[in-house]
Amino acid sequence: MAPLPPDARPSDLAAAFRTAFSAHPAGVAIVTAAGPDGPAGITASSLISVSAEPPVLAVSITTGSESGAALLAGEAMAVHLLTTANRRLAELFARPGSHRFGFDMDWYAGPAGEPIIRGVGTVLRCKPLDRMPAGTGVVLAAQVLQVLEGGSSAPPLVYHRRTYYALDAWSALRGRP
Repeated sequence: MAPLPPDARPSDLAAAFRTAFSAHPAGVAIVTAAGPDGPAGITASSLISVSAEPPVLAVSITTGSESGAALLAGEAMAVHLLTTANRRLAELFARPGSHRFGFDMDWYAGPAGEPIIRGVGTVLRCKPLDRMPAGTGVVLAAQVLQVLEGGSSAPPLVYHRRTYYALDAWSALRGRP
């Protein structure tokens, strides 16, 4: 692939950036919070571990949607680390305007009101710490207050080249160059 010239248009650079990160696999999570109009949530693959002591994570949230606004305004949130058994949930929470907390959604309100979805890999109950504007979004740092095992032992769900994949024992490169 030829490098972009230093004077490349911003749209060309943005497209190249998206292509580069589409080739960088990431775990998939659903981030939820109680909003003024009820529970809200999004699918996120931009989640990182920041610190183990104290446990802190960060997630990028695109501004401009009701769900994003609810997450950024919330005083508590839950981060659901997804497994391959949760692919449909990931797709549902990624679709703008979808009805996410219907009668068929198995969830409950956590101690601070944050929606907690049952049947996922692991749930991290969090308290937002800081919000940093970044481009068209906001990086939200949050302290993990509690780790809940979700009950699913399925392999983790991974997002790569705009497609969901399973990461399992056969994926390991044990001893291979």
